Amino acid sequence: MQSFQSFPFLSLAIGLPLAFGVLVLISSAYLKPACVRWLALLGASLSFVVTLPLIMYFNAQTAALQFVERVNWIERFNVSYYLGIDGISLWFVPLTALITVLVMIASWTSVTRHIAQYLAAFLILSGLMVGVFCAQDGLLFYVFFEATLIPMYLIIGVWGGPNRVYAAFKFFLYTLFGSLLMLVALLYLYARSGSFELIAWQQLPLSMLPQLLLFGGFFMAFAVKVPMWPVHTWLPDAHVEAPTGGSVVLAAIMLKLGAYGFLRFSLPIAPDASHLLAPAMITLSLIAVIYIGLVALVQTDMKKLVAYSSIAHMGFATLGFFMFDALGMEGALVQMISHGFVSGAMFLCIGILYDRMHTRMMADYGGVANVMPKFAAFSMLFSMANCGLPGTSGFVGEWMVILAAVRFNFWIGLLAALTLILGAAYTLWMYKKVQFGAVANQQVAQLKDLNRREFSVLLVLAAFVLALGVWPKPLTEVMHTSVANLLSHVAQSKLPS
Repeated sequence: MQSFQSFPFLSLAIGLPLAFGVLVLISSAYLKPACVRWLALLGASLSFVVTLPLIMYFNAQTAALQFVERVNWIERFNVSYYLGIDGISLWFVPLTALITVLVMIASWTSVTRHIAQYLAAFLILSGLMVGVFCAQDGLLFYVFFEATLIPMYLIIGVWGGPNRVYAAFKFFLYTLFGSLLMLVALLYLYARSGSFELIAWQQLPLSMLPQLLLFGGFFMAFAVKVPMWPVHTWLPDAHVEAPTGGSVVLAAIMLKLGAYGFLRFSLPIAPDASHLLAPAMITLSLIAVIYIGLVALVQTDMKKLVAYSSIAHMGFATLGFFMFDALGMEGALVQMISHGFVSGAMFLCIGILYDRMHTRMMADYGGVANVMPKFAAFSMLFSMANCGLPGTSGFVGEWMVILAAVRFNFWIGLLAALTLILGAAYTLWMYKKVQFGAVANQQVAQLKDLNRREFSVLLVLAAFVLALGVWPKPLTEVMHTSVANLLSHVAQSKLPS
């Protein structure tokens, strides 16, 4: 066990997709497009395989960092290449790698221009996102966190829809502005502690004013990324204009970077400010759950509806964090992982229809289940998971957060539970409009059902949605000790005595 813990699995999980991304770019001048696709798929698959030992050899009984790697990077400023994971970050690493593999397969025929650059962008983005979940040095985290903007900006701006440039700029400017305030917070912490290590920052005594200012800096970076209301307006535009693969990765992984940041920075570094501002965070989360759910109800574009649905579901994550309850926090983490599979599957289903009819408007469909029964069956499963149906992964996290909310305050729990009604309303309305009824037009009548490649991708996602819904213990068992340790840390005041 110890020998496996010391093996550089995390560096491989970060480095392999980055290396293959560069290799795909270089080889595009010498290889045919089909070979480039297979090379990219090989890189994504190997990157996923090296994350599996993290699960196999992870010790769930300790809250200490595991698979730690540490090398001096910039000695003059005490910056280290410092990696490690705990029960909170463990599952996000293989999730990121798996989603990248599925995106590679799903994009096999839909992308026909700049193929190598498209695939390389996803590989590089995958490595950078894994780096965010593994970084234990503040500056290293910031480098990974900011660098993820570049490939996603290109994915939206080059391969997106008609308004792709506007959407890409909006995405970039929103996230960059928030991150610059976080950089100021990081530099302040370095000036106070002489270190960029997260552990040193979490142990640093801070009076209330610095904690509030630090919380504000972190909030701007992470709330935009989640995104929380009212800084959410970039997301629907980005989703609508992004290619299918971009929407999948954006919803399944990139939104989680912001929520994860709250757990790594805001709560442990500024615990007193977190407690003081918790009512405001809970209020913003409930607005996301209820108001954004109502906004989703009036959408006519399938992609935009699922984009607003993602904002509402991510509101559950921040709600679970700021009740300072183990059940709520674990539920929020389960919700984030489940949302990775469910939202990714929903966007893939929309992409499958778009590839065939080149429209996302619900009014252009109707009766799809008559001509695409396999697709309709998968869509029904993912729609039910998006509603939070018991037996699917979408139920587990939401139910845990609602239970914690009722225990925290009955009225907050009642308001949070409205998402089950709103989620069912907009999801089933979309499903009814698209799938049921008579065949709407000649274009729908000529639709072909899933091919083997599409069927395989959706089957993998369906298996995870059902498995986590029936047996969520592997998720909660791993994160329990780390969550308890975080909450015990957050419960202790850092105000100077």
